[in-house]
Amino acid sequence: MPHITLDYSANMEERADIAALCGHLRQAAADTGVFPLAGLRVRAFAASHVSIADGGPQHGYIDISIRLRAGRDPDTRKRAAQAVFEAARAFLAPAMQQHSIALSLEMRDIDPDLSPKCGTIRDHMQKADP
Repeated sequence: MPHITLDYSANMEERADIAALCGHLRQAAADTGVFPLAGLRVRAFAASHVSIADGGPQHGYIDISIRLRAGRDPDTRKRAAQAVFEAARAFLAPAMQQHSIALSLEMRDIDPDLSPKCGTIRDHMQKADP
């Protein structure tokens, strides 16, 4: 973990490279040292129908959700959330200077008892290492 999900207004695709933002946030999350690399997932979904603020079409948003397994102390979670948010803010700064954009982030814990997991990514990452 974590799973990082971007929910964004479709007009953001004209304002920022969303695929590059996903890579940027993955790297920012990895750089915190809080999350295992093999557990990082970043994905983005455009909302094609939105109504924002006064309803004007000039407005856009990116809402970042970080879900992670419970067990990290509040200060660690806060530091990681701030690091990912600041990475998003820095990446989007040029677009935010030119356009009406709302940027938000929420981090929440996943109850491990209610979220079974399995996978082979770690196995394949180890095989790729020299």
